[in-house]
Amino acid sequence: MNCLFLYNPTSGKGKIAKKIAYIRRRLEEMFGHVEIAATVSAEDLESRARDGAERYDVILFSGGDGTFNHVLQGIGTREVRLGYVPGGTTNDVARSLGIPRSIRGALDVIEKGYSERVDCMRVNGRYAMYVAAAGAFTRATYATPQTKKKKLGILAYAFECLKNEMNFKVFPLSIDCDGRREETPAVLVLILNGRSVASFPINRGGSMRDGQLEIAVIRQAERPGFFRRIGAYFSLASLFLFGVKVKKRDILFLRGEHISIRTDETVVWDLDGEEGMRGSIAVETLPQRMRLFVPKNKKI
Repeated sequence: MNCLFLYNPTSGKGKIAKKIAYIRRRLEEMFGHVEIAATVSAEDLESRARDGAERYDVILFSGGDGTFNHVLQGIGTREVRLGYVPGGTTNDVARSLGIPRSIRGALDVIEKGYSERVDCMRVNGRYAMYVAAAGAFTRATYATPQTKKKKLGILAYAFECLKNEMNFKVFPLSIDCDGRREETPAVLVLILNGRSVASFPINRGGSMRDGQLEIAVIRQAERPGFFRRIGAYFSLASLFLFGVKVKKRDILFLRGEHISIRTDETVVWDLDGEEGMRGSIAVETLPQRMRLFVPKNKKI
C-alpha cells in the first residue's frame, strides 16, 4: 500500500516540520511506499491532493483546520482513504473526531488502521468539514497573521478579535432549513458539522456521521441600542460556554440536511477557518462522504 504525506510547514508553531524524520520513520513502518511533500500554498496543497487521489492508496496530511479544508477541495469526489495529523492552532476537526492532537497519538491512530466514513458539507459548490460561519469574530480566523499565530497560538485570535472585531455588524438572514423558514437580523450564524469551534465544544451533541447539520444564530435588532449590543456579547459568551442548545430568547437553533440562507452580498463566509464566498449560500450534507482513519470506539 502506497502513501502520500502532505504537510503545511507554517501551521501551528511549525512543529510538524521539526518532526519530519520521526514521521517518515513511523510511516515507512506502516506502508510499502511513502512520499512526503511540504506544500507552499493553498493552491499547491489542493493540486497535490487532487493528483495524489489518483495515484495513492492513502493520503495523510498535517496542518490546521484550513489545511483539512484545502485537502477536501483537492480530492473532491475522488475515493481515497485519508489520515490526519493535527498541526494547527485550534485543531477543531481533530477535537470533533477524537483524533489525538499529538503527533505520536495521531500516528498511532493511523497505524491501527481503523477507518470510518464521515460526513462533510458542500457550500455553493465548495466543501467544508466542520463549520460555515459568518458574522461576529469569524473574520479573525483567516485575518490573523500567521506570524502572530506561530508566536502566540490561540491567543493571537483573541487579540485580533479585541482589536478589530468588537463592533458586531448586524445583517439580515432568511433561513430555509428542511422546509422551516426563519427570518431575523443577526450578528452571528454558525452551520455546524463538528462539535468544536475555536476549541470550544459548543455542539457537544453533534456528530459527523448522522447526516445532519446544526445551525446556531445570535439574533439582534436591526438598529440595536446600547443594551441590545451588550446583550449580544452575553449571548455569544453563553453560546460558546454552554453550547448550541442553550435556552436563550435571542439564540435560534435549527437542525437539518439542506439549508438555504439569503443575506447581504457584503456578508463573508468562513469555511473551516478559511475565507469563503460572499452573500447567499446553499448548504447540503454529504453523508459519509470521506473515509478517514479515526480512533476506534470514539463518538464521532
